[in-house]
Formats: sequence, structure tokens, C-alpha cells
Amino acid sequence: MRRRIGTVIGAGVLFFVATACASTQQVGAGSAGGDTITTSASASSSAPVESEPLPPQDQPVPDGGTPVPAERVDAQALAEGVPRTVWTEGDGTVVGLVGQEGGCSSVRAEITAQTAERVGVELVETLPLDDKRMCTMDLRYPPLSVTLDAPLAQRAVVLTSRQEQK
Repeated sequence: MRRRIGTVIGAGVLFFVATACASTQQVGAGSAGGDTITTSASASSSAPVESEPLPPQDQPVPDGGTPVPAERVDAQALAEGVPRTVWTEGDGTVVGLVGQEGGCSSVRAEITAQTAERVGVELVETLPLDDKRMCTMDLRYPPLSVTLDAPLAQRAVVLTSRQEQK
């Protein structure tokens, strides 16, 4: 009888491990290029099958957008891994960029400066005040936009970021 219980428990654990190894994860959100990573494994396969996601800094410019050349984007103030994709839309007064948010946080873009030489855009990540709340460990890269007083033209875009709690 004891041996039979051990066999049943062992089979149950093996079943759990085998089914837990197969998963699909959604990375990204919105039209900014949510890519899917699919991994699967079973007792008969030895290597997972994966589809590589785009690195956050290489997110594609949405249809209808015009990329801002990298040499005109100053993203030195951003943490490593935060997207640096910037584009204009329409007549150039709309500047688009990719934000980064995750779990319980959300992100928005705000204009901090508009001069003849540069435009400052700040990514503001809002975190919940209630730190007892359970949050997922995912990252999302939503497209954001700000509207300028005049077209971007040859001005540089200076990206900064900050966090706030609400």
C-alpha cells in the first residue's frame, strides 16, 4: 500500500512538472509591437522552441510614423533597457515614443521643454500607493505621444524619466 501511494505521488509530481514546462507569454502591448515568446517542452522533446522578442530599444515605428534619427535623440538619462524609439506623425507636431510599464504601474509622456534647439519629453511611471497589492512581473511597451506647439523639424528630443506614486 505504501509503495502504491509513493508511485501515485511520484506520477503526479512528474505530470505537474511536464505540464508546467509548456507555456506561452505575451510580451509588449498595444500597437507598439507586442511580441509573443512561445516555449514548449515535454518528456519527449529536448530543446525548447523560442521566438525571440525585439529588444525594447528596437521597437518598430508604427505605420504612418517617421523615425527621428538616433543622433537627434538624447536618451542618456534613461535607464538601460528602456526603449529609445522616437517618431513623428502627421505634420511633425505629434511626437511618438515607446514607454515601459509593468505589473501595477502605468506610464505616460509629458513635455518638459520646447525650445528652438530641443524638445524635452519625460516618461512618468505611476506606481500604486498600496504596496500590499499583488502585481505581475511583466513588462509592457505601450506607444505614447505628445503634441508640440510647432513641428519637431530638426530639433533634438531629450528623453528623461521619473516615478511617482498615486
